[in-house]
Amino acid sequence: MAAYNFRTPLREEDVRTLRVGDIIYLSGIIVTARDAAHRRIVEYLRAGKPLPVDLKGGAIYHCGPVVVRRGDAWKVLSAGPTTSTRLELYEPEVIEKTGLRLIVGKGGMGPKTAEACSKYGAIYAVYTGGAAVLAAQAVREVVGVEWLDLGIPEALWILEVENFGPLVVTIDTAGRNYIEEVVKKAEEKLKSLKASLSRQ
Repeated sequence: MAAYNFRTPLREEDVRTLRVGDIIYLSGIIVTARDAAHRRIVEYLRAGKPLPVDLKGGAIYHCGPVVVRRGDAWKVLSAGPTTSTRLELYEPEVIEKTGLRLIVGKGGMGPKTAEACSKYGAIYAVYTGGAAVLAAQAVREVVGVEWLDLGIPEALWILEVENFGPLVVTIDTAGRNYIEEVVKKAEEKLKSLKASLSRQ
C-alpha cells in the first residue's frame, strides 16, 4: 500500500501503476455525477453530441452535493459520496468513450466496470461515507455547473479540489475488485459456518 498525490488531468500510465489498497489525494478538477447525469452523459455519447465538460484524463465523483448560492458564486456545504452500484449500468461506457481515469464513490462497483477499468486504464476508489463536510472542505471553488435542470443533486458540478482524500483504490487496472473479493470471502465463511453448525 502506498500514498500518492495526483492532479488532474490524470495520465493513463500513472493510473496503471496504482493497485488495490493504494491511497490517493486528488487536486485539480473533479466532476460530480449521479444517476440522471450518467443517463444523460450516455445519451449524449450515443448521439455523438459533445459533453459540456471534457472528461478525458478526468475524475467523476458519485456525489449529490449540498450547494447554496451566495451572491454570484456557489458554495459547497456538503459533498459526501453516494452509492456507486446504481451506476454500474452506465460507467463502463463512460470509461470507454470519454477517457475518464478515476471514479470516486462508495460501496464498490461490479464486474463490467472492473473490466472497463482494466481495458481502458481507469480506477475506482472509495471515499469514506459520513465525511461529507470534510469532503466539502477540500473544495476550493465551484468552477461551474451544467445540467442544472436535473436539480442540484443531479447536476454536473465542476469542482476544483485540493488534497481531496483519502481515496482508497478498490478496483485497479490489474483486474482486482477488492469489495467483491471481500464479499466472496464472507460468503465462503458463512457457508463454512453453516456446514459446521449442521454437523453439531
